[in-house]
Amino acid sequence: MVSNLKIAIIGGGAAGFFSGISAKENFPSAEVTIFEKSRQLLSKVEISGGGRCNVTNACETIDELCTAYPRGGRSLKKAFYIFNNNDTIEWFESRGVPLLIQDDNRVFPESQSSQTIVDCFLSETRKSGIEIELGSEIKKIEQIDDFWSIWINKETEPRIFDKVIVATGGSPQRSGLIWLEALGHKIENPVPSLFTFKMPAELITKLSGISVENTIVSIQGTKLKAEGPLLITHFGMSGPAILLLSSFGARILSEMNYKFKIQVNWANESNNDLVLEQLRSIAEEHSGKLLSNYRPFALSSRLWLYLLEKCEFPETKLWVELGKKGLHKLTNILTNDEYTVNGRTTFKEEFVTCGGVSLQSVDMNTMQSKVCKNLYFAGEVLDIDGITGGYNFQAAWTTGFIAGKLG
Repeated sequence: MVSNLKIAIIGGGAAGFFSGISAKENFPSAEVTIFEKSRQLLSKVEISGGGRCNVTNACETIDELCTAYPRGGRSLKKAFYIFNNNDTIEWFESRGVPLLIQDDNRVFPESQSSQTIVDCFLSETRKSGIEIELGSEIKKIEQIDDFWSIWINKETEPRIFDKVIVATGGSPQRSGLIWLEALGHKIENPVPSLFTFKMPAELITKLSGISVENTIVSIQGTKLKAEGPLLITHFGMSGPAILLLSSFGARILSEMNYKFKIQVNWANESNNDLVLEQLRSIAEEHSGKLLSNYRPFALSSRLWLYLLEKCEFPETKLWVELGKKGLHKLTNILTNDEYTVNGRTTFKEEFVTCGGVSLQSVDMNTMQSKVCKNLYFAGEVLDIDGITGGYNFQAAWTTGFIAGKLG
């Protein structure tokens, strides 16, 4: 009977809490228990967004929302009609957490503190009577008829549950998913996503801190290309354009062992002839000016001087002295500036994986396993990952909300 329903949530992160709260709302008399193997709850929520927690993105349509997921976007479309970013905003604000939409559509708590989100979840679980057990690592899970037996830590007897929601988060290694594979689920190999590029041999790292608002960045030998801001760091490059490439190219870059070359278009203009024409106009209109004193495409002084040095043009050279050959050389460095990447770094301590339980093994209308009855999934344990901007949390809220319906 529903009144005696026992529900286990494996994982005390964002998706685990959201699915647990959803389950309790749908089945008020059920016993809901969240099992977290560590001694800390919602650790990823705490550090996300630089400690501010980017809860979602305020993009206007579901189609636009879906495009932010290199993996899982198409499958999420139906799910977003059940619970989307607008529902997320309403969910938090109806529970006393006012949100702020930034100019870039990222959504944060008005408090600018992730602790506000953590406190909201803890308050909701307390009010609804959800049990939370820390330090509870699942050692074994087994289905017997329609029930689930779960062995926890060193307990000699299993606990019996009617329904289980798996919300264990992204696993950096396939070994963390073997138990789900053993139950019959297809597993997509996990690899890192959403990371920045290391360039240990490149002198541009001396310009650490410089941000260029509009760039086009591509990866040689692939079709991967991204537009947007780029940040030069002490170890290489970061910023939205780089993060887009790392997200959409997660598997390709993993196969390359994170050793490849990128081309940066500092002019943000894919038509090289237009760039050449603009430089030619500058050379004519400002012929008597030093190259160092007239910067095109709103480039910072430090970056412009670096690019001139890379072209082997002295700062004292005049625009009129460039000539046809010099203009072509400058056009090439502005549109096809090449850098060697050798390695990756985690973005702001946030860990996102590409891979997990294949969506082929899950009914996306209910988040129930297609191979195991009464077993559900939520969050990053699924082969779903989004770009930066609140999209990964949105996937957690959506899948958690639906999984909690236990349909």
